[in-house]
Parts: sequence; structure tokens; C-alpha cells
Amino acid sequence: MSQHVAVDNTLSPHGGKLVYRVVEDKEKAKELAKKAKARVPVRGQIARECISIAYGFFSPLEGFMGAKDVDSVVHNMTLANGYVWSIPIVFDMSEEEIEKYGIAKGDSVLFTYKDQPLAIFDVEEMFVYDKIAMAKHVYGTDDEKHPGVKRTYDYKAKFLGGKITLINPPVFNPPFDRFWFPPAESRMQFMKNGWTKVVAHQTRNVPHTGHEWLMKGAWFAANADAVLVSCVVGEKRKGDYIDECIVLGQAALREYGYFREDVHMTSMILWDMRYAGPREAVFHAIVRKNLGCTHHMFGRDHAGVGDYYPTYGAHEIFNGLPDLGIKSVLTKEWYYCPVCAGIVYEGFDGHKKQKQKFSGTVIRSIIQQGVKPTRLIFRPEVFDTVMMCAEKYGFGSPFVNDNYLENRNPVFTIPPMEV
Repeated sequence: MSQHVAVDNTLSPHGGKLVYRVVEDKEKAKELAKKAKARVPVRGQIARECISIAYGFFSPLEGFMGAKDVDSVVHNMTLANGYVWSIPIVFDMSEEEIEKYGIAKGDSVLFTYKDQPLAIFDVEEMFVYDKIAMAKHVYGTDDEKHPGVKRTYDYKAKFLGGKITLINPPVFNPPFDRFWFPPAESRMQFMKNGWTKVVAHQTRNVPHTGHEWLMKGAWFAANADAVLVSCVVGEKRKGDYIDECIVLGQAALREYGYFREDVHMTSMILWDMRYAGPREAVFHAIVRKNLGCTHHMFGRDHAGVGDYYPTYGAHEIFNGLPDLGIKSVLTKEWYYCPVCAGIVYEGFDGHKKQKQKFSGTVIRSIIQQGVKPTRLIFRPEVFDTVMMCAEKYGFGSPFVNDNYLENRNPVFTIPPMEV
């Protein structure tokens, strides 16, 4: 990694200013839409990233990256201006699409999603980039079996960089509306609650008691006022927990007293996982810093997939980075010890030969059969919440299947806008 440019990476939000590029005046929004040169429909990933950029989750980014930023992120893990950044945030188009819509540098383009206006994209540059080099540096491999590498190879021929302005804010549908706290609102909520030290817990899972104790251990280690459970909501794969199970299952821990109401909060971010392991851990830390968190918990195999990364790679990567202004809480495993007759921490338990690890596969199998696990590994109220979600949202299953993918309740809706 090359020398980092001398900037203050400790600033919170990242870069020192919380980005907010949302037009709230409907008439002004319509005027911007009318002036756009072309209407370009975008896929779900791009729509989610437009929303995240506009609300400041990705501060200091104001839009999709240009060539200098992409190259610096790929090779140096910083933006061109020196601020640490680890994942390219890019918008891709084919040559045919660019010609079809008549797009050129300097144009304003109206992005649409589900046939409704979403955002204005100001095209500042158009460029090509070596996707194999991008994959090798960001993911540490060029193996197409890696989902992040495949996503990279699937990008179209050209990248377009420029600022995003959200002109038609999404409406979040129940139950997700309860958990949508953009950075400005998240920070206000922390202030209202009197929280000055908040530790983030990233999750794509329904919590078993091992997860619960990971959070409690991080809360103790950080001497924090509260835990922010930050659920990742984005592209789904068959076999994943459905999104409703995740957010409501996590919230159930507070609602049923396993965390006090004044030390726990559940929220969500819109993000399609890249499975970039240590690099994605850095990205997650920056996003949670933008939300107002002071600490971020990292366990084993954070944001990893297969055996591409070291078990505790997310612990090691921060050693080579400047202070990011959010402290890493590095934690090992919590598991059930039959000798201790309870959930214990790997760092202090002396009965390692007897340890019984939490098996996500076994727990999922039990849940799939509708059998309530012992409360030592799964809180009964969380299980009941999962079963309720399966019936109400998952077409009878708490796990993603074809029916859910095709007919699910959308996380958000872009409201009608006449232009």
C-alpha cells in the first residue's frame, strides 16, 4: 500500500462533513427532472447506492467515483484526496446504452427505478477500468466463484462518475420503516438518548445467543452507552434469512428485555454485500462512523466468504491504517460450555476441548422444521418472531426462496412523480 496523504481520517463524519443531497421541495425536484437529457432505468443495487450516497451513509462521497478515485481505492485503499476508502462505488453502462441514451460528459441524467424518477446524475467523466486488476486488489483473488469478483466481472464496459442528487425520496414499507435511520437521524437519536459511545454490530442474521453475547461483550469492552444493531438489507440469495426476520428478530432482543431499552437500538443500511472480507470491514467501519458510532465490533470471518480470507483478517487490516476515528472492538467466539453450563467467551474459558460451537447450519435446520430450540442457544421470543415473519412475509418460510424473491414485500417504494 502506498503512503497515505496527510488528511485527518479521524473526522466524524468521514471527511468532516455529512453529505446530504436530497431535494425535499417537490416542485424543484420536478424542474430538475425536466431538465435532464435522458431517463435511464437503474437496477436495485444502483438505486440503493443512490439512496445511501444522498443521505450521507457513504460520506464523503457525493456520487459515483471517477477514475482517479477508483484507481486510488483499488491500489491504495484511499480516495484520491487521501481519505481512507476500501470499496469502489461505481456506476456502469455498456457502449450500446450510452449511445442509445445519447449520454456525454457534462450531461444531467434522470435515473428511474421501477418506472419512477429517483435521482439526477451529473455525468462528470466516462472511463474504462481493468476489472481483473480491480478484483485482484479489492478481493485478493480473480476467482469468479467469489461473489464480489463475479459482480466486478459483470460490470459493463464503461464507468461513469459524477454527483447524485436524490429528487424522489423512498418511502419505507412496514416493518422496515421502524428501522430506517439515515446518518443525520441516527446521530440525533443518539444525542436524544444521551449516548456518546455507541458500538456497532453488523449483521445479516437472526440472533442466536452467541450473537447476543458478542454484542454484550463488545458493549463491555467498549465501555459503551449502547449497541447499534446495523442490519444489512440488500440483494438476497436463496437460503438467506428473509429481511423481515433479521430486523424484527434483532429488535426482539430489546423488546423482550434481553437488552434494556436504553442501551440497544436496531437500524438498517442498504448495501449489497461484496464479501470483501478485511476490506469490507474497513468500509463497514466508515459507514457506521457516519451513523455516529464510536466503536465497531469485528468477529471471525467478518464479511468473508469461503476460505479466501484469514479467520481474523478484519482484526489485522486496521493495523496498517491511520486512525479512522472509530475504534475496533476485536472479539473472538462465544460458545456453549457444558462444564460451565452456560455461554462463555473463548478468551477466558479453559474447557476448549468440551466447547460446543454455534452451528448456523444446525440452527437453521431446527428452525426450518419449526422446532423451538433450547433457550440456551435461541431466545424463545426471537424464535416466535421468526415464525411469525415466515407466515406473514416469507410465504411460510423464514428463508429466501423463489417465491419470496418474486413476490416479496419491497423494502421501499419510490412514490409516483409526474414529470
